[in-house]
Amino acid sequence: MTTTETSSSALAVAVAAAAASDPQRYVITGGPSSGKDDLIAAVHAAGIPCMTEEPGREIYRRHRERLGRHLRREDRREYSLEVLSAFIAEYTAHKHGIRFYNRGIPDGFGWEGFFGLRPTQELEEATRLYRYDVIFVLDPLDTFEDPDDIVWAKDREIRRVHELIVQGYYDAGYEPVFVSADSAAARLDFICANLRLPKPGRGA
Repeated sequence: MTTTETSSSALAVAVAAAAASDPQRYVITGGPSSGKDDLIAAVHAAGIPCMTEEPGREIYRRHRERLGRHLRREDRREYSLEVLSAFIAEYTAHKHGIRFYNRGIPDGFGWEGFFGLRPTQELEEATRLYRYDVIFVLDPLDTFEDPDDIVWAKDREIRRVHELIVQGYYDAGYEPVFVSADSAAARLDFICANLRLPKPGRGA
């Protein structure tokens, strides 16, 4: 058995062993243009249970199509409550073992703050009720990974959203783990090491 096969097998064994245990919930988050999509794809490729799509994106697209424009401040409440509902459903559906999340409930604090809105009572209550085990914050990269990211094309806006998301997690009582800008593979290795999981095996 090659080293790659051994690594893959060890990770698979660890994930399988955790499947019968209590839920272990890990969030991957960060501002726009953080490389989150590539990292989420790497998590899936490694065979680790993980959300696929970030709920907010599809909900945003539906609202944008209905309105015929990007969302404005006055549109945010309805949108945010729909996103929150999707995150709560995703959270409560997970009953056992390891699962990574493509953003988490407290991300809402950052986005609301960026638009100058106070958090809703629903968001504050959900943040108290639904807790994650570890929050991984990705440092921003220099590329856009989704057409909607162009909304945040200005560097100062990207940084501002990122900072507000981070602050939202601190305000929610978390101590985020920061993941420096790097390849998706290197970032996943860092995350696995932090969680004391075997690193994923990779082909030549």
